Amino acid sequence: MEPLPPFATHLVENQPPEFGPRDLWRDDSALCEAVVREGGGDFTDALATYGALAGDELYRLSFDAHRDRPRLRTHDRFGQRIDLVEFHPNYHRIMQAGIEHGVAGLSWSQPRPGAHVARAALSYLHHQVEPGSSCPLTMTHAAIPVLRHAPALHEWAGKAISPYYDPRDVGIGHKLGVTLGMGMTEKQGGSDVRANSTRATPMAAEGEYLLVGHKWFFSAPMSDGFLVLAQAPAGLSCFLLPRWRPDGGKNEFRLMRLKDKLGDWSNASSEVEFADAWAWRIGDEGRGVATIIEMVMLTRLDCMLGAAAEMRMALAQAMHHAHHRRTFGKRLVEHALMRNVLADLAIEAEAAITLSMRVARAVDRSAHDPGEAAFARIATAIGKYWICKRAPAFVNEAQECLGGAGYVEESMLPRLYRQAPLNSIWEGSGNIQCLDVMRALQREPQTGQALLAELEAAAHLDPDFDAELKELRPVLVGEAEVPEVEARRWVEALALALQASLLLRNGSPMAEPFCCSRIGGDHGNALGTLSRDFDFGPLIARAWSPD
Repeated sequence: MEPLPPFATHLVENQPPEFGPRDLWRDDSALCEAVVREGGGDFTDALATYGALAGDELYRLSFDAHRDRPRLRTHDRFGQRIDLVEFHPNYHRIMQAGIEHGVAGLSWSQPRPGAHVARAALSYLHHQVEPGSSCPLTMTHAAIPVLRHAPALHEWAGKAISPYYDPRDVGIGHKLGVTLGMGMTEKQGGSDVRANSTRATPMAAEGEYLLVGHKWFFSAPMSDGFLVLAQAPAGLSCFLLPRWRPDGGKNEFRLMRLKDKLGDWSNASSEVEFADAWAWRIGDEGRGVATIIEMVMLTRLDCMLGAAAEMRMALAQAMHHAHHRRTFGKRLVEHALMRNVLADLAIEAEAAITLSMRVARAVDRSAHDPGEAAFARIATAIGKYWICKRAPAFVNEAQECLGGAGYVEESMLPRLYRQAPLNSIWEGSGNIQCLDVMRALQREPQTGQALLAELEAAAHLDPDFDAELKELRPVLVGEAEVPEVEARRWVEALALALQASLLLRNGSPMAEPFCCSRIGGDHGNALGTLSRDFDFGPLIARAWSPD
């Protein structure tokens, strides 16, 4: 090596190599095992392909797609209303890859056992590198069962599951594939959608309406169509509102502004006004919530998957850094206290994806198995509450593993940290999920039975788990009722018990430390406070394969 000139101030050393490219499928033992265990084994080749693509090209493209935020153009230079949102070209390439590989459509385009499990894994892989584009992919996927309630909309359903991405602002007749957004909440109601004031006036033709109103959150406003709720004569109803009317004219809605959000920068969220916008009713008048609820449940599953994905990428960034950075004479990963932190993060991340994929299997089988349908109904709300709650603290802990470098945009962790709170808010915040769980246990006893069966399958495998199961059983069998004020505490306990049950039954090396720390109480209030009795080496090795 040439000697440094006398004016050189430093030599760059003791820095980790670039994170990517990484094979996000191959590196994730917990995901690979879960896909096969939950019935998606027939799709592993497709998942391996997407894991390699996501960890390489899409990872590289994601930085500019996120940094160059969408821009709203309400009018062209001639003063004509156009309501267009412009994105960085990388965003469109990432969307194209997601749609071509089935992130939005696989569940429906290949309707065989395990398809929902495989699609969930695709969504998890995609979200790790570019979560903003996950929003329109998730909503397009989740809208399909709602669209199928209206035979007249078969073209929409067919094109929404196709592997073609077309971002042009043209009518559906000019496209091979479409994307779908959603507009539910309004200023005066928020989560209380029954307080919506948007009006739907019937037209002469059966099923056609004109909508007038204002939506406070109109998600993915460059989508081809939107599922929205509005007040029809018989009450709150569900509608498909397209960007272009069937007669070829531009539909009468106006994008007022894009939301200036904490994170999720690559995804456009907007406010919109409907000015006699044409829409097609889906389901009966007055049954809007009941019609759209299946879409809501599927998007809640993707909230779980998204939070789990953010944990996984944050863990991967921390592991990569710790395996290459040296401090005080040895690698970070060789320091006892850092090993405690990394092992604790690895336990949390595996528990998150394990529960998420189990719920995906329940969704996959729910059409033919009442027990699985009941489990999906309640476990989605439980998992959505708990996993999404864990993500922000988890990502922050991973940032600390990098020190100041984890606070710098180039590390990706600030992007993940801004993103992490979103999934706990989207599709019903924490209180909504907990109230939903309590309501289900009281009104739908089959949900409690399904939960109990799932938990009892792990009985006698761990003493801490058995003690927790004994505490939970009276509520699940209907012998005791949880007061509203304690709902969060109980839903947290149910989530931890479900995660413990799955880890124990799967024979995961994470099971014993999870039960000891999360259920048995041998743990502090922060991550990285596991008992010294555990061997952290196998836990770290399971979560990460160093270069």
